[in-house]
Amino acid sequence: MTLTVRQKIFICMGLLVLILGGSHAVTNLVYMESLFDQFRNEEIGAAFLNAPPEEQIEILKTYVVGKMELFWLGKWGFFIATGLFFSLWISGVLTLPLRKLVAAIERVAKGDLEVSVPVQSKDEYGKVIQTFNDMTLRLREAEDARRRLVADVTHELRTPLSIMQLKLENYQQAGHPVPPEMLRIHDEVIRLSLLVEDLHVLSLAEAGRLSLDCKPLDLTAHLERIVDDVKFEAEENGLDIRLHTNARPITVMADARRIAQVFINLLTNAIRYTAAGGKITVEIEDRVVEQNALFARVSVIDTGIGIPEEDLLHLFDRFYRVEEARSRHTGGAGLGLSIAHHFVRAHGGFIRVSSQPNEGTIFTVYLPLNNP
Repeated sequence: MTLTVRQKIFICMGLLVLILGGSHAVTNLVYMESLFDQFRNEEIGAAFLNAPPEEQIEILKTYVVGKMELFWLGKWGFFIATGLFFSLWISGVLTLPLRKLVAAIERVAKGDLEVSVPVQSKDEYGKVIQTFNDMTLRLREAEDARRRLVADVTHELRTPLSIMQLKLENYQQAGHPVPPEMLRIHDEVIRLSLLVEDLHVLSLAEAGRLSLDCKPLDLTAHLERIVDDVKFEAEENGLDIRLHTNARPITVMADARRIAQVFINLLTNAIRYTAAGGKITVEIEDRVVEQNALFARVSVIDTGIGIPEEDLLHLFDRFYRVEEARSRHTGGAGLGLSIAHHFVRAHGGFIRVSSQPNEGTIFTVYLPLNNP
């Protein structure tokens, strides 16, 4: 027979009442017997025996009432403490499945679809947990299908786009007059080819099949080159870009090309959404302790338009773009931050972001150190 949560609570409370009621009756009986024994030993003497019956009754009444006041005070204190403890224990037992479910829901909210909660009962909690497990299974299947679709589409599009781009370039190199419409088509083909390549790389990273050529990398020198590469674009936009770093090298095990793409994406975003006269700072810190491990920490700090708080949770989702960014007609496809996020994760690191609208944004990249 399957009991509902309501029936379990009713049974538990009934047991509590039964236990306390039985304890009350037994303790009363035992205490009264001991009380009369004490009265016989302490109060029954010549004075008591010679007193009229009315006085004897008053003496007995006064003695019993005086003793019972302390007894009842201690007894009710014990029963209240027992009841509270029992209620706390029962509530903990009955809400344990719910606490496990809440923890699993929080993991799903953070993007972990591999979570599953054991079903240990057939009551309402068990049904809710089973429904939750079925939901996460469907989400995993949908996510797998999406990844396969993106991988298949990007794979099929790469060849025809390459052929179109090659033919357009050959036509231009042959010296034929090129109408403006064809030049625009050529630009769009190049843009679409880059988008397809980003989608292909992102699908590999999401599936955990991204190939990395990890070698010891001097992060300080690598970032100096990256900042020099984007400095011209920053200065064209009226921005001051600077790098602050430790004097000594900071070595990480990383794929130099993939890590370069991470910081180029972050710096490009910072340049795009920082108004003229703004400032972009790249700071490198060594041997930062996070999650009981040592990391190199790189912060990309800008004084740009910032990001609303409600958008921060979705910032690394593919194709996600902040509404204010859309209005500027300057944004990309919305894949850059997602690619950066997955590249850093593939290296065993992570990215954090903090921002205030109209004040600026800080992207912080944590990469495991090569030397402990």
